[in-house]
Amino acid sequence: MYQSLVAFCLAVLMLADPVMAADSASLTREEKSALAQEKAELIEQSIVEGGSDSRPEPDVAITRPGILAVDPLGAAPLDDAITCLSRAVYWEAKGEGTDDMAAVANVVMNRLAAPGFPDSICGVVKQGGEQGYCQFSWWCDGRGDDVNEPQRYAIVKEVARKALNGQLPDGTDGALFFHQRTISPYWAAEFTETARVGDFIFYKP
Repeated sequence: MYQSLVAFCLAVLMLADPVMAADSASLTREEKSALAQEKAELIEQSIVEGGSDSRPEPDVAITRPGILAVDPLGAAPLDDAITCLSRAVYWEAKGEGTDDMAAVANVVMNRLAAPGFPDSICGVVKQGGEQGYCQFSWWCDGRGDDVNEPQRYAIVKEVARKALNGQLPDGTDGALFFHQRTISPYWAAEFTETARVGDFIFYKP
């Protein structure tokens, strides 16, 4: 049902915007970026309504050129799903391996699908900021959020693309929380540990 909804929404978008129906190779960077962001919104909607097992139709899957066209310099405002997810993975795991990056991305996607969390990726990433206690500490640490390692960011964005496309195995076993091995947050004892991936320990209620 949810895949049919996504396919229908994409068809409507293509009728409304001829750019979406064009050969992607002929699109400008701005057009590729807009198309990728529109696909990400459809994927978000599908996951919120259908759960973490939802997978986009092939026409909705985000391409490599599309993901690279969004926020290419890592300096855009965090107001779309791709940028929010990419920046979250970057700041949480930019110094780690791709398995660690994938695990962090999975937590964001798991939260998106879970009751009690915001119904958008940006909402998940920024949750708590309005109270000054962020779910992802980098979001309200008072520092700039722009990327300073473009090569690492390119790796992160490929991880984000696969996460949005449902192409990442969930090595966290459905985790909704995590922390670095070097710290011991008070809340860890209240949850069930699900996995240890690289520098991180993962939990769910």
